[in-house]
Amino acid sequence: MRRIGMAALAAVWAMAAAQAGAATPGSARQDQLAVPGLDQTADILVDRWGVPHIYAGDDHDAFFLQGWNAARDRLWQMDLWRKRGLGLLSKSFGPGFAEEDRAARLFLYRGDMAAEWAAYGPRAQSRTGAFVAGINAYVAAVRAGKAALPVEFQITHSQPDDWAAEDVVRIRSHALTGNITTEVARARMACLAGLAADHLRQKIEPPWTVETPKGLDPCDVPADVLHDYQLATKEVAFQPEQKQLAWITTPPPEEGSNNWTIAPSRTATGRPILANDPHRGLGIPSIRYLVQLNAPGLDVIGAGEPAQPGVIIGHNDKIAFGLTIFAIDQQDLYVYDLNPADPHQYRYQGRWEPMQVVRQSLEVKGQAPREIELDFTRHGPVIYVDEAHHKAFALRTNWSEPGTAGYFGTSELLSASDWTSFRAAMTHWGTPSENMIFADTAGHIGWQAVGRSPIRPNWDGLLPVPGDGRYEWKGFLTLDQLPHVYDPPEGWFASANAINLPADYPYKERKVAFEWSDPSRIQRIDSVLGANGHVSLADSMALQMDDFSTVGLRLTALLKPLHSDDPQVAQALSLLTAWDGHESIHSPAAALYEVWSTRHLGAALAEHALPAPARPLMGGGSLESVTEALETADPALGADPKAARDAILLESLKAAVTDVSARLGPNPATWSWGRLHHAEWAPSVAILADPATRAQMSVGPLEVRGGASTPAASSYTKDSFNAASGATTRLDMDVGAWDNSMAINGAGQSGDPFDPHYRDLFPLWAGGSFIPLLFTRPAVEAATERVIHLTPAP
Repeated sequence: MRRIGMAALAAVWAMAAAQAGAATPGSARQDQLAVPGLDQTADILVDRWGVPHIYAGDDHDAFFLQGWNAARDRLWQMDLWRKRGLGLLSKSFGPGFAEEDRAARLFLYRGDMAAEWAAYGPRAQSRTGAFVAGINAYVAAVRAGKAALPVEFQITHSQPDDWAAEDVVRIRSHALTGNITTEVARARMACLAGLAADHLRQKIEPPWTVETPKGLDPCDVPADVLHDYQLATKEVAFQPEQKQLAWITTPPPEEGSNNWTIAPSRTATGRPILANDPHRGLGIPSIRYLVQLNAPGLDVIGAGEPAQPGVIIGHNDKIAFGLTIFAIDQQDLYVYDLNPADPHQYRYQGRWEPMQVVRQSLEVKGQAPREIELDFTRHGPVIYVDEAHHKAFALRTNWSEPGTAGYFGTSELLSASDWTSFRAAMTHWGTPSENMIFADTAGHIGWQAVGRSPIRPNWDGLLPVPGDGRYEWKGFLTLDQLPHVYDPPEGWFASANAINLPADYPYKERKVAFEWSDPSRIQRIDSVLGANGHVSLADSMALQMDDFSTVGLRLTALLKPLHSDDPQVAQALSLLTAWDGHESIHSPAAALYEVWSTRHLGAALAEHALPAPARPLMGGGSLESVTEALETADPALGADPKAARDAILLESLKAAVTDVSARLGPNPATWSWGRLHHAEWAPSVAILADPATRAQMSVGPLEVRGGASTPAASSYTKDSFNAASGATTRLDMDVGAWDNSMAINGAGQSGDPFDPHYRDLFPLWAGGSFIPLLFTRPAVEAATERVIHLTPAP
């Protein structure tokens, strides 16, 4: 990868300013507002890219105004997050959401709230209380007609609700946790094809022999056992056809992330660099929000989630921090025998144990309230009952433990100043499990795996287990028992959701994780960082947009010995074997490769290696497993695995050529990856809007580089190729020279379709450009387009 120097970085800064529009000093819009609940006067300086910089007189006001300002920009998104998580959709939107509401309520935290708050550290509760007070102050202004009701509420004939601090932490179902979906898929594969066949679907790392737990019949696990779980964790859809529940065979687009921290010895400036681009569901508005909080004893900036206080990726004046998913297995499916005489009793340690039955009233717009029943075993919520076979299934997950609200464990991190205080802050992080990286102004860097890791003394968590008492969690690993490194000798540390357990890690004893992401991204990142001894911030930004696919070249290498008498297939072989592995928007080969590898290759392998009933399970499998099976000519391919491998490659390539030709025409010279792969987004509620409003709420299409296996990660819907998961935000931080730092956040900061900051960042995000992430007040003031002066209301 070509190095880009500081002069180029300055050009990037200038281009970002030009694209977003420059503010003239002294020309910033001035607003004066009196806000009930505010303790002291305060200012919010909104820069020309829509990033709010909050300057408050004390800690309470900083978090109060974070909530108030988030509601100003994202009220609909936040309100929908709360209603979905608490199971309140039916109250606002009608009976079509009743089933989802019941499912959501199964997964709420139901434990002791004092223990819950204590788990996050001494300031978490007060800060969250201030945060929701700010939200409620803005909601009150909307109700009083002093602030506009967002258009989405008008479309749905609904109103925003007030918040309680407990709402923020009781909602668990928004967090990424594993591995319930793959447990079920593995059980189904064991039933339909034998457990040995599952390696074709998912690679197990480190080396481990998967065995069926004693007492489990994999065929007892129904194909739709995760129906309620999927209802509770999917995005809210406002039309029935969007409510697809088939994750075992057709999973949602892969979500992961990249991050790296680079020591001064390997950077162009002699200062550390810390970069992060978290990959989650893409859409508008972004699930992330950039904000700065400044008060005595607090000065932090970065990306968080609009409905939570603080930030989860960013920096204060001493340290920078970032995260990617570290694949701790935090879920187990328990299978119970039910008492034929009483379906609310299950067998546990040789006796019938009663379920806890909770009955609630569900408010439904336009109808009478509905009575619902929620059942719980000692392990967790009952998510499925097979009445015919007297079986029940419950989910054991970290969510039921105090201190495991998703992405909430950063209250103490915001003021950490060194490695020791950084690690101490991470003892308050429960869910999801993360690769947390660190860099400080003294020149140190580090990595700490975080998150609650269950101790399973007698099984590995890779398959469901009987709930009869033989398989119980015995606490959690400590932070010191999770892998970490301080000032690594290589001079950098990077993660991308692939396996990164140290060679001497006692994985057989601790059984932290066995299911990881495709290593293609981390292989490319390590290759680039390892070859560059003087990484600049611009180099780091370019690496986040790198579109090289390591696994793509591994697969196309398998095509080089092959030939075909079919002219179209022969032409496709020439195109792919000459490909350089870059998935640029202009590449014809990348278009063919992606259609081949994601739509046809796995299906062809399944047809040769699996019985028909098991073949759909490969739709939820990993490309790495498919690639390894082909590279090694896996014996599962048949009596002559090499011949079968070659047949799979040619058959699937022929199908891919037909597929691409139908989409882009018969001439490969006219193909390009960007013609297929694009970003075109609208919030789900837009389907209810009139055509003009729907158009206003929509962005795109814009062509997008990369794929799921490139550092510029972009997973997509298989039929439309619309970017559905990727970098929601990107941050590159110059540690100690903070005003040099750069960022981007999806399509824009605002959730208001009529606000310029709703879509102003979209072409920058798609094209790989960035905006300055300004930190010092003089730099912020020079780029301010709006000043909101706030005073306490009488």
